[in-house]
Amino acid sequence: MPLRAILFDHDGTLVNSEPIHFDLWVTVLSRYGISLTEQQYKEHYAGVPTNANAIDVVRRFQIDVTPEAIAEEKNAATREFLRGNSFPLMNGALDAIMDFRERGLTLGIVTGAGFEGVDATLRANDLGSVFSAVVSGDDVSLSKPAPDCYLLAMKKLGVQASECVAIEDTQHGLKAAHAAGIRCLAVPTPMSMHHDFGDALAVLDGMPNVIEYVRHSLLR
Repeated sequence: MPLRAILFDHDGTLVNSEPIHFDLWVTVLSRYGISLTEQQYKEHYAGVPTNANAIDVVRRFQIDVTPEAIAEEKNAATREFLRGNSFPLMNGALDAIMDFRERGLTLGIVTGAGFEGVDATLRANDLGSVFSAVVSGDDVSLSKPAPDCYLLAMKKLGVQASECVAIEDTQHGLKAAHAAGIRCLAVPTPMSMHHDFGDALAVLDGMPNVIEYVRHSLLR
């Protein structure tokens, strides 16, 4: 079936948010005497929803607090950041959005994180009218790597998996798309380049290459 929809991940794909999330986790964990390194963040936490990260940090560092409590600390820190800021767009992200839109493709955002970050991105870049559906981790019981968010996005857009391509930067996101039956283009970042992208349709270096791949390989 012809390609009808592009489903973008948010953090690490549309916006360069992972360094900021790392800094926020560093701040939260420092309250418990934990010094989180960038290497630890890359190996265990990049691209993973906050609730899952909270479960891991409590277990890994043996912190005397519930995962729910530390997740709320991280969420509160993120909300505070987003009150006056938005995550910067990845290089080429805006070009990709506009190129795909001009080609008549339907666009969606599918994130395992909460809606606040996406909302800030859409408002800061005046993109609210560009995306036909936004699904966040707030909308489903199971976030990525479960397929629920992608299944919901397809339902909202009225498209089949064979008519979609997802764009993801992490193994967790790729697993979610793959489990939903959706082809996925992987665009690793320095935080995720060590992930396993074996199930990806292609592994590409940056959004400009995504534009070229879609143009020459998926829209012919």
